[in-house]
Amino acid sequence: MKLHSIPLALAMGALAGAAMAADPVKVGVITTLSGPAGYLGADVRDGMALAIEMSGAPVELVVTDDGRDPAHARQIAEDYVYGDDIKIVTGIIFSNIAGATVPDVVDEGAIYISPNAAPSTMAGEGCHENYFVTSWQNDSLHEASGLAANELGYETAYLLAPNYQAGKDALTGFKRTFEGEIVGEGYTQLDQTDYSTEMAQIRAAAPDVVFQFHPGGLGIAFAKQYQQAGLLETTPMVMSEPNADGVILKALGEAVVGLYATGHWSPDLDNEANTAFVAAWEEKYGDRPITYYGTQGYDTGLLIASALEKTGGVDDIDAFREALREADFDSVRGDFSFGQNQHPVQDWYLVKVEMGENGVPTTVMQSKLVEGYGDVYADQCEM
Repeated sequence: MKLHSIPLALAMGALAGAAMAADPVKVGVITTLSGPAGYLGADVRDGMALAIEMSGAPVELVVTDDGRDPAHARQIAEDYVYGDDIKIVTGIIFSNIAGATVPDVVDEGAIYISPNAAPSTMAGEGCHENYFVTSWQNDSLHEASGLAANELGYETAYLLAPNYQAGKDALTGFKRTFEGEIVGEGYTQLDQTDYSTEMAQIRAAAPDVVFQFHPGGLGIAFAKQYQQAGLLETTPMVMSEPNADGVILKALGEAVVGLYATGHWSPDLDNEANTAFVAAWEEKYGDRPITYYGTQGYDTGLLIASALEKTGGVDDIDAFREALREADFDSVRGDFSFGQNQHPVQDWYLVKVEMGENGVPTTVMQSKLVEGYGDVYADQCEM
């Protein structure tokens, strides 16, 4: 039976079928809950909890803040897997933390399901049968932005991203699909707060468009300084999804109305699962904008629930893994399946930032950029 999203009012126990385990299955959540990026992890956690509640799956989420510290995250993972005998781990936001943590989890026989970070180093030859991704492969996220820049007619671009694995994947992905000329590119630091040097370099290069990837608080700081430098009036940005989430758009306000971005989801995406999710989120977390981090946590929770419904638990980890591969749930983003490397195959959209009825900017669907899109590393994965 396919696991469907259902209204919150019908939630508890609705799908707790006979196959479900009697005792809750512990799911270890390692995520970033503190600092400027803390809302990313909070939204993943809360989206996941919402899906678990709505599905009625017998799951207990064990949540720990990694403090955006790879060494701390690795210690949490060891405590979960060795100390608490947890067989399902999820929640990591940043690729450098995933790189330091996930290999130990999957090598020990536990399942790791990524609701966000998906570095290239783990998508091809470095894939693993116990490693699943419900968000996107890092490169494909930004390949969509390259396609968007083509569709919008830009011929020259300037690129910027933080100097870590996800930043490198971002620039690689954009350049793979952008058909115009790159007139400048550079890497910023993960703890950088002043982008005045980058603003001067962009002004000197005079590109048609700027593509920049700075997630969470980094993106808010960058965009505010971009606006203060007067560049928003002269040089548009095409943004990938991490720079156009609900929190960033609310922080930037009217200044970003009219900009274009790309995404695998938008609040106005027309499907039954998304309608149910948006209504449930607004009912439970109505004082917070919906972000795609929340949707990815939600889809991860639905995936876990769908597999547990088939297996009744994780005692047979091979059976649970096979159930995950079926991806038998209704994603808020529409069609969803796993590719050879257990990363998503999904559609990507061009969206535009418009002012919402509540006075807060939101994204609005413009067109489908590409359909059933996976990633370039899948063929290198031998499973």
